Amino acid sequence: MIGGAATLAAGFAVALPTEPAAAHGGFTFPATRTYACYKDGIENGSGGSLNPQNPMCQQALAENSYGFWNWFGNLISDAGGRHREIIPDGKLCGPTENFDAFNAPGNWPATEVQAGATVTFEHNAWAAHPGTFTQYITKDGWDPSQPLGWDDLEEVPFDEVTNPPMREGGVEGAEYYWQAQLPNKSGRHIIYSIWQRSDSPEAFYNCSDVVFGGDGGGGGTEDTQAPTAPGAPSADSVTADSAELSWSAASDNVGVARYEVRDAATGEVVAQTSGSTSATVSGLQAETSYNLHVVAFDAAGNASSPSPEVTVTTAGGDTGGGGSGECTVDYSIANEWSGGYTANVALTNAGGSAISDWSVSWDFTDGSSVTNGWSAEFEQQGTQVTASNKSWNGSVAAGGSVSFGFNAESSGAAVEPTAFEMNGATCATS
Repeated sequence: MIGGAATLAAGFAVALPTEPAAAHGGFTFPATRTYACYKDGIENGSGGSLNPQNPMCQQALAENSYGFWNWFGNLISDAGGRHREIIPDGKLCGPTENFDAFNAPGNWPATEVQAGATVTFEHNAWAAHPGTFTQYITKDGWDPSQPLGWDDLEEVPFDEVTNPPMREGGVEGAEYYWQAQLPNKSGRHIIYSIWQRSDSPEAFYNCSDVVFGGDGGGGGTEDTQAPTAPGAPSADSVTADSAELSWSAASDNVGVARYEVRDAATGEVVAQTSGSTSATVSGLQAETSYNLHVVAFDAAGNASSPSPEVTVTTAGGDTGGGGSGECTVDYSIANEWSGGYTANVALTNAGGSAISDWSVSWDFTDGSSVTNGWSAEFEQQGTQVTASNKSWNGSVAAGGSVSFGFNAESSGAAVEPTAFEMNGATCATS
């Protein structure tokens, strides 16, 4: 809880009572190609749209958006440990059709790391499974202009862990985490990860592009120096449910990798950035004061001292049920393939006061069935679907919007619903 009154939770965890999600996790540090491109697309898009700036991510999106919205689902369901047998050279980063675009060689977004450093791996746990994570690194002299092949990897993995611990509060929700020593490399490389479940033949495959700094030769000196504290944050654009924070950058002997905005009273992480010195804190309660500070981290996981605190007091607003019925829904099909599609939904509070909780419902007329989604809790009974707010995005200021999306199965062409209700009242469409 923040200030004892508001709850913010990072992550896209989805509750589907009638059908479990089909995707299960991926590295957020060091970021996989799919996650890095998803973040690039979301951070530079608007209204739930994807607008990546990295050319390789743009190329992948032009081929298929599935790997963006499902960055955590790069898997083969019947692998059963037969990784080298069933995945041909050139297909390691995307062994199935929906992820094939991520096999292309090129200048993908990369995480800066230090040679020989001990780091904390962070692997999103969209759905928890027992199993073993095995990490390989590319050989010295590998050719980055060619798609990754098995012979490009060192024979022996540099890291392997079985059933690592889990924690809440990761950058995308619950995550596995463990410490590992990076190999002594220099320049650009790929960390290739295989997560083989022990309760199923299913396995997950991911490429994380990294650039090694440090000595890169063989000394392997561990980075134990923490970044300096960030500058005092300032708050701007404070509404009834959100605030924009900005601060002066921290410094580090190797480089600052990310920042966390925390509730100073409880230590709860309320926002995170990958190097940016600004962040939007959302899901706040109206007419409430929050004391917030910022902590910097380097690639080795060393944390700075907290920045000076900033006190943010949100504006007033009606935080009742929000049942005025003054709402607008923008529903769009983002991508469609044989047997399924991705849909994005933007809900706008067109009323004159803030709402604290929302629940949007509609009916499918094409036999669609939601398989997984993000930024909302989904339930489906027959043709009717209900999407309700997460703990962190329930508050929507007057005139404000919130976005969510989902993947669905369909036996034919997707048909956009035409009627929506929010909290039982009819919404306009756009």
